[in-house]
Amino acid sequence: MKKFEIYKVVYFATNKSVVITKYTKDLDEVVSLMNQYTDVSVSVDGYADSQGNDAYNLKLSEKRADYVMNYLVKKGIAKERLVKNAFGEANPVGDNKTAAGRAENRRVEIKTIK
Repeated sequence: MKKFEIYKVVYFATNKSVVITKYTKDLDEVVSLMNQYTDVSVSVDGYADSQGNDAYNLKLSEKRADYVMNYLVKKGIAKERLVKNAFGEANPVGDNKTAAGRAENRRVEIKTIK
């Protein structure tokens, strides 16, 4: 039997560490799945686009991961089941030369820890 996996990505506006409202439902889905699969832990990985300097982006990506962690904990998920990582502008999924690409990079990835 395949191990259950969670993988969600939520996005943020430029320079913001509060998730864009329409992605709140994705966070609620993670809460629901984690309540269903109580042995699952997830990593909460924060990222930023390349606007601003490296140190600032690292801090911003950490604030984004903190936002998601706090949201999940407020909804009843035990903090011990969450592992936070902040990557700043490393590992872009979109092209930082375009607005659309930068929007893809302003994200938090929530995924099952294997």
